[in-house]
Amino acid sequence: MPWRLRVDPIACTGHGLCAELLPETIDLDEWGYPIVGPLPDRLLPLARRAVADCPTLALLLERDRTR
Repeated sequence: MPWRLRVDPIACTGHGLCAELLPETIDLDEWGYPIVGPLPDRLLPLARRAVADCPTLALLLERDRTR
């Protein structure tokens, strides 16, 4: 089963570190909050690092049950 990234909009304060760590999948909106795109399997190790390094623990990695 594939994985997906999700952002907890309440916990996120717009540090932007996730976009620096995973620019292939995460863009920032005009206020600095993440916009998450598809997560290819090859980026899973980098996604895990971004989740672990999020200063507010707002980035979540979970199984994508929609596929």
